[in-house]
Amino acid sequence: MSQQQPLISHLLELRNKLLRAIGSVLLVFICLVYWANDIYHYMAIPLMQALPESSSMIATDVAAPFFAPFKLTLVLAFFIAIPYVLFQIWSFVAPGLYKHEKRLVVPLLASSTLLFYLGIAFAYYVVFPVVFGFFTSVAPDGVEVATDISSYLSFILKLFFAFGLAFEIPVAVVLLCWAGVTTPEELKKKRPYIVVGAFIVGMLLTPPDIISQTMLAIPMLVLFEGGLIAARFYSKGESEEEDDEDTTEESEGSK
Repeated sequence: MSQQQPLISHLLELRNKLLRAIGSVLLVFICLVYWANDIYHYMAIPLMQALPESSSMIATDVAAPFFAPFKLTLVLAFFIAIPYVLFQIWSFVAPGLYKHEKRLVVPLLASSTLLFYLGIAFAYYVVFPVVFGFFTSVAPDGVEVATDISSYLSFILKLFFAFGLAFEIPVAVVLLCWAGVTTPEELKKKRPYIVVGAFIVGMLLTPPDIISQTMLAIPMLVLFEGGLIAARFYSKGESEEEDDEDTTEESEGSK
């Protein structure tokens, strides 16, 4: 029974954290749902600007004009609530972390959130105009480009998640080096393989066109180099020494 009580208390705490995270998403969604159509219109601007003057977006499903903006607003609410969701995750695991780990987690959470937002902004302001301009310009003669709103939503959400996750590469590099899995010097030696891997990941995460794949792979390589620079400031050896010093001080204090 004594072993079950801590487990139950941890599960209850985890449930409360999850409920708070979900509640934050729902709260943001309720605040935004009134402007769902305006939000979808804003997200559709890159495609609408690339379409010919005689073309427009269409809805092939009866319920699509309602569900497409509704779904987009829900995803946007999750994006906005990400800082609070990550804070709930951090507050759950924080009691089991060492001091140096807590000092590392806070900047990583902040940087990962910022990088995720930068990835989404890069996709919307840089990638979308180029990709949609290319797609609409290569349409065969006699083919009218009229994109379905649900298909467009699926396309842009896939790119948003792909670029948002790809921009987390510096955080992943820092964590790998900090945990002792690898070192910046070893990663530099594997740079040719990483270049090939970036284009493979770009092929898997983006739609099957060379433009979006290349525009994802190049930022990934740039962010990888930035991660190597940031990883030099984190040393596993120093962290272990700090833990040993903290443990020694605690043991001496208890005596």
